[in-house]
Amino acid sequence: MTRIPSFVAALCLAEILSLAGAMFFPALQPVFEAQWQLSGTAAGWINGVYFAGYAAATPLLVGLTDRLDPRWIYLPSVLLAAVAMFLFAALAHGLWSAAALRLLAGIGLAGTYMPGLRALSDKVAGPRQSRYVAFYTASFSIGTAMSVCFAGALMPAVGWRHAAWILGLGPLAGAAVFAAFVPRRRFRPAAPPTRGAKMDRPLVKAVVSNRKAMGYVLAYAVHCWELFGYRSWLVAFLVFCAGLQPGWSASVNLQGVATVIMLLGVPASLLGNEGAMVLGRRRAISGYMLVSGVVGATIGFTAGRSMILIIALAFVYGITVMLDSGALTAGLVASAEDDRRGATMALYSFCGFGMAFLAPLVFGIILDVAGRSATGWGLAFAALGLTAMTGILWLRLFRRPGKPTD
Repeated sequence: MTRIPSFVAALCLAEILSLAGAMFFPALQPVFEAQWQLSGTAAGWINGVYFAGYAAATPLLVGLTDRLDPRWIYLPSVLLAAVAMFLFAALAHGLWSAAALRLLAGIGLAGTYMPGLRALSDKVAGPRQSRYVAFYTASFSIGTAMSVCFAGALMPAVGWRHAAWILGLGPLAGAAVFAAFVPRRRFRPAAPPTRGAKMDRPLVKAVVSNRKAMGYVLAYAVHCWELFGYRSWLVAFLVFCAGLQPGWSASVNLQGVATVIMLLGVPASLLGNEGAMVLGRRRAISGYMLVSGVVGATIGFTAGRSMILIIALAFVYGITVMLDSGALTAGLVASAEDDRRGATMALYSFCGFGMAFLAPLVFGIILDVAGRSATGWGLAFAALGLTAMTGILWLRLFRRPGKPTD
């Protein structure tokens, strides 16, 4: 078995720690809905604005990695994520204050997730790159799962404000790990355009012209729509379903259930990438998206049925929704041109997390319009799954001629 380089392990650990507060609001959403009298739309807005901060900041922060050592982006950003959690603990009192502070936290995420990936991809090439990228993307699932776990464990013991103070320490620890173990790198600025090229051609146009990369960009966008829509509303869905069955709410730690579901995304992402390396990346990703989309279009309509069935489907969805994650990112990194890799990753993140912003909000709007019933939850989840399945179309339309599985 190939030994994982220490700097890759350090990058993964730093990312896990930096995400300590990432799922704080979704994990405790039923508490905040009751305390602040939030509608589904308002809760969806607070959930989604975290990803809006990411999407807004990522073109600048990730694009800068083409010219700067990623550590100069990563370290200030992870400290910002810590500050955002401390401010949430002290100042959040309702919709607008919570949304503003979650927006700030999302900006911190923008400067850590993809810049960390850039630090990895600049040092590793060849077949190992795909595998290590999958390890790194899997660390995102571990970090978000741990965020749900600790939020759920700390809330009854110390209250949500003290829990936020404690979780704010995670990004500080992540900054220390990154600074100590991830090596510096001296960067060359991207090569200037060759003679005869259009000097004023926007960089984004150059990136978009890479059809192979754009297939992964658009597929990742609908993947993020499904993944973060699901994770943002998972605990609230489980709480709703348990409330229909007396005894379940009190006897089962639903944040713990959600934690395990998210942790299962780790082996799912790794195995999904391994399968893509064997079967052909686009063919495998298309199969993963089809299965995940079908589960997503079904699960919400089971609200009110056996809680065992609901939890089982939630586990299946948690696995299938992550099968394509590592494979998509590995495909994007491999297809990006070397001197535009940062810009390509910035567009990838912007599109993905732009959709991640919209998904929880649209989910909440559907619940407000259709009502919190099996029909309402069913329609909201169906919007996630059916949209995700369009990724199959984007991968098919944007590919190199004669290379259907690359």
